[in-house]
Amino acid sequence: MYKTIKESICTQIVEKKSKFIANLFYVENVKEAEQILQDIKKKYYDARHSCYAYNIKYKDSIIFKSSDDGEPAGTAGAPMLNILKKNELYNVLIIVTRYFGGILLGTGGLVKAYSEATIKAIEKARIITQEDGLEIKFELTYNDFEKFKIYCNKNLLNIINSEYGEKVNCIIEANEEEKNRIINNINNLNFKIDDYKILKNKKIQKSTEK
Repeated sequence: MYKTIKESICTQIVEKKSKFIANLFYVENVKEAEQILQDIKKKYYDARHSCYAYNIKYKDSIIFKSSDDGEPAGTAGAPMLNILKKNELYNVLIIVTRYFGGILLGTGGLVKAYSEATIKAIEKARIITQEDGLEIKFELTYNDFEKFKIYCNKNLLNIINSEYGEKVNCIIEANEEEKNRIINNINNLNFKIDDYKILKNKKIQKSTEK
């Protein structure tokens, strides 16, 4: 289980007339991160710098990289990457694009500006946890389904689809522990599962907000 972001975020700050545009993305792998980076550089083609950092969990490895993109060494990419690591965020790419305002900031000023732009984007982002999980289809009577919906809502289980026939076929996302709690009727659940089928393994997301 690890923390990441729900959706892309774009924010900006201005420091001594230089504009710093921060774009924060969720990414699955390095190839996706590199493609987004190319797209951003095309979008802001007239900017002086598009500095970046990413921190990615892929299979059993953690892959990270940063770039100052022409800024003095250590003033942009590394501080941005350190902030991602300090916040324990994975599968994220942060790109901060700078439009020069005519006033030199110095190395300390650059570190401060790129750091503040990154922090502002993270503060605006919706932080979630992501973990290995399952997509499971349950078959229930209509009466049990109403009780099951209440249970899922209370336990933050995501119902992604429901089909109505003689009975209800309901598809949810859950981790292994959550699945076992339902299947084995732990805590004497007040509904009955008539049948179930594991459809696939997948990454599932949980909000950190209560």
